[in-house]
Amino acid sequence: MAGSQSREPPASVFNDPVLTARLEAIKQLAGGLTDRVAVVDREFDVVYANESARMKPLHGGAGMHPAKCYELFAHRSDPCESCPTIKLFESPEVQSVSCMGIEDGIPCELHQAFPLASVRGEVELILLLLKQRTTQRPTDPYPARKENPQPSLRESLGGLIGRSPAMQQLFDMVCLVADSTATVLIQGESGTGKELVAKTIHELSYRRGKPFVVVDCGSLPETLLESELFGHVKGAFTGAISNKRGLFEEADGGTIFLDEVADTTPAFQAKLLRVLQEGEVKRVGGTQPIKIDVRIISATNKDLTELVRSKAFRQDLYYRLAVLPLNLPPLRERQEDIPLLVKHFVAVSCQRHRQPLRTVSPEVMHALTEAAWPGNVRELQHYIERAVVTTTGTHLTCRDVVAMGSQEAERDLRSVSRGAVKQAERTRILQALQQSDGNRAKTAKLLKISRASLYNKLRTYQIH
Repeated sequence: MAGSQSREPPASVFNDPVLTARLEAIKQLAGGLTDRVAVVDREFDVVYANESARMKPLHGGAGMHPAKCYELFAHRSDPCESCPTIKLFESPEVQSVSCMGIEDGIPCELHQAFPLASVRGEVELILLLLKQRTTQRPTDPYPARKENPQPSLRESLGGLIGRSPAMQQLFDMVCLVADSTATVLIQGESGTGKELVAKTIHELSYRRGKPFVVVDCGSLPETLLESELFGHVKGAFTGAISNKRGLFEEADGGTIFLDEVADTTPAFQAKLLRVLQEGEVKRVGGTQPIKIDVRIISATNKDLTELVRSKAFRQDLYYRLAVLPLNLPPLRERQEDIPLLVKHFVAVSCQRHRQPLRTVSPEVMHALTEAAWPGNVRELQHYIERAVVTTTGTHLTCRDVVAMGSQEAERDLRSVSRGAVKQAERTRILQALQQSDGNRAKTAKLLKISRASLYNKLRTYQIH
């Protein structure tokens, strides 16, 4: 990038391979965007800003201090006391924040902010997505009133559906990373739609006309997985009666999606790391390297940082795969999206099974929205399809789901047991927090769970 677009990052960034890789990836993907993108450190110094975000150089000349974000983007001489980005430094479990406020009559240009964590898991930098400027003068503290000041919500992006804040944030990040060449790691529970996110990224990128190849790493033994991905030469092993191209070669020019990458062996991880470093593969039994141009998107429903700490996953491979990490929220954290998903799945299922379009009553929709759905979007989709096939008439009855919300269902033994377990778990977490004086790392250690698991439970039980 041009020297005027970024200043030298702090030494902590240079010494941290994760932060260095993420900062370089952001520079690559934001350089040519019309969207306004910037990165700041803990001192609110602007480490990077693309051309669309800058209105003046980040350095004012020799001996002058680096530009502060509140100077560049809020046109203030001092930071806002209520700046929401402070939450990202103080609370590692917060995935993003936004700001729609005005302080001291001065509007802030921040739209959304995302934390960039170091190898130690500490937030050192923040990625800022800024609002588009209007034609008014940038120093004007009183912008012209608009009839609709709120940004319009998207209800879908590619095959992704949702209007919740969590999905709006995901849509923004998918659009931001799509045209980058950097690797993407998608993390989320089973059934949240990780493959759909990967496909959407591919379809929004310049590689959309090339292959999108899906590999389920958890379903294949190591030897077969290696042969499938890298190919093999004739005679490499029993049954190899001819040369075979691997899936990396088949995906040349496009995208390869490695699902459940956490389930691979250390030996396979070493070979995958070589592919990422060298941009080439060797077929099983072969000696000649084959150059490939493939973007790698990987996914897992496990906590990779925990696996790295326990030596179950290579640390250097994690750095390579997680240059641009995306987190998919579970369905229980975006219940307001369920009505949209239900209507979509009903329409798709009725068309697939040549059934007349069904309607869903408010009572049934309420029950569907309140249901737990531990299998996430996939479970909801399968349930709706089963209901379409087994229901006659113009309405979906979904009697078993309606029963979930009824008083009778709450009195059955399974529900009582489930509620008791949740209450006991919440109580134990509160006790552990008290024992550790609110230190979450110590709390996780007391409970013998990962910090990521603790953060999930804190959100589930609404413990602040």
